[in-house]
Amino acid sequence: MRAPFVENMPLTFFLGLCTLFALSRKTGPGLGVSMIAVMVVTVPLNHLINTALLAPGAWVWLGLPDTDLSYLRRIAFIGVIAATLQQLEMVLDRFFPAIYASFGFFLPLLTVQCAILGGSLFMVDRKYGLAESAVFGLGAGFAVAVVMLGAIRARLAYADLPRGLRGLCITFIIAGMMSMGFSAFAQMVAS
Repeated sequence: MRAPFVENMPLTFFLGLCTLFALSRKTGPGLGVSMIAVMVVTVPLNHLINTALLAPGAWVWLGLPDTDLSYLRRIAFIGVIAATLQQLEMVLDRFFPAIYASFGFFLPLLTVQCAILGGSLFMVDRKYGLAESAVFGLGAGFAVAVVMLGAIRARLAYADLPRGLRGLCITFIIAGMMSMGFSAFAQMVAS
């Protein structure tokens, strides 16, 4: 329960803000579900790849105890993310064409989305096990943030805002206020 509120990727670590701002108005729930699907698959899969192939001492079984391939971590993680997103894109195109069409060219750009890569890198830095990696991928909080921001932006479509605050400006202000709220959760946990 800690991950979506205290360790929320876009609102506490500021990862994935570009996608959050670009797609929260049009495809909030679809983006949230897509991000969850990608992170639930990639974070545990990257955990397995890291522990079995890349971590120091992973090649002991082959008689290479000093082999350390951890410098390949980012490249391997991005490859797994790209393959997973390719699969997701094919599933959305086949079974959910409306969601696929609403993403437009943004769906392939999720491959280099820093929140997805950040989830895998946090998993390595925090030394999560396989189950913890899966739970962290499920609850990284991107869906919470995108649905909340999407709902607020939908409501603001009917607001009479001053000209200087319309559009992306008010979105930045709201995201900042949401970030302060989520930071309060972190302070409550810390104390």
